[in-house]
Amino acid sequence: QVQLVESGGGLVQTGGSLRLTCAASARSFSSYAMGWFRQAPGKEREFVAACSWSGESTYYADSVKGRFTISRDNGKNAVYLQMNSLKPEDTAVYYCAATGVPGYKVATMSHDQAYWGKGTLVTVSS
Repeated sequence: QVQLVESGGGLVQTGGSLRLTCAASARSFSSYAMGWFRQAPGKEREFVAACSWSGESTYYADSVKGRFTISRDNGKNAVYLQMNSLKPEDTAVYYCAATGVPGYKVATMSHDQAYWGKGTLVTVSS
């Protein structure tokens, strides 16, 4: 069983930055690929970023490429999402996911293929 807790969300102005943290309780955290997803009001959950178990391979949605960076610290059982140059369209609840699928498949995995956190709200004001 894996428990995930996201933190770091909040209100920020357009162009600002936030760093999200996902703290995981898992015996074998380093064996999971990790991902960040988001869900805006009235929209479906969408993929944001993912990394392999080692963190060496990373994957991004086109909408965040060049602005967001995913990283992990297996010694601390944590994964991070550094978000820069934030836009109003980045406003959403951000969810962390831990999965046994390879990192390159995280973007298209089904909901039941991962453990999920409860999310943290990011609001970007214009």
